[in-house]
Amino acid sequence: MKEYQREFIEFALANEVLRFGSFVLKSGRTSPYFFNAGLFNSGKSLNAIGRFYAAAFLDANFEYDVIFGPAYKGIPLVCATAMSLSSQHSIEAPFAFNRKEKKDHGEGGDIVGTPLSGKVVVVDDVITAGTAINESIGIIREKKGVLTGVLVAVDRAEIAPDGSGKSAIQAIQEANNIPIRAIITMDHIIEYMEEKGTYGDQLKMMKEYKAQYGINK
Repeated sequence: MKEYQREFIEFALANEVLRFGSFVLKSGRTSPYFFNAGLFNSGKSLNAIGRFYAAAFLDANFEYDVIFGPAYKGIPLVCATAMSLSSQHSIEAPFAFNRKEKKDHGEGGDIVGTPLSGKVVVVDDVITAGTAINESIGIIREKKGVLTGVLVAVDRAEIAPDGSGKSAIQAIQEANNIPIRAIITMDHIIEYMEEKGTYGDQLKMMKEYKAQYGINK
């Protein structure tokens, strides 16, 4: 685990974005942890999240001409990432996001920012069933862009309930032949808990959940 990943976990815990307990997911599974990126909801937290996304973005070594944040949660994330790449790393990062409804006056259209041409990397919060990212892929293709990667905050790295034996991220990677990267995975969270040595039963439940639902890498 790299230092920015450890710092991200600590930041998420301090802001109660990452919590341990018992949480029923949309899939019906009872998870021992929950990550709610919607709680990054202040200027201070957005500034920090931008730094973590930028670090992971550079770590992934994506090829890109523009980064795209799908509405709605991806909009502040792509803005924060682009700002951090510029201010912290002196790297130009043109960005864009979409409107849910097309605008038929003024500049019009459904894309705000840089045109989605050339190589496009999507920045979003999480991938669960894959519905949102597939919508983004459709938008990028419609604009004649080429998707070259996806960056999310957390990869739960667990098999989807569809019986495929793959995670949603694995399925999207294989279907589109693109890399999908995350700032952290469940393994990083478990590693952090082991390092601290204070989580006891919570760590035990995390390992049991991984053994039951984790993907075979």
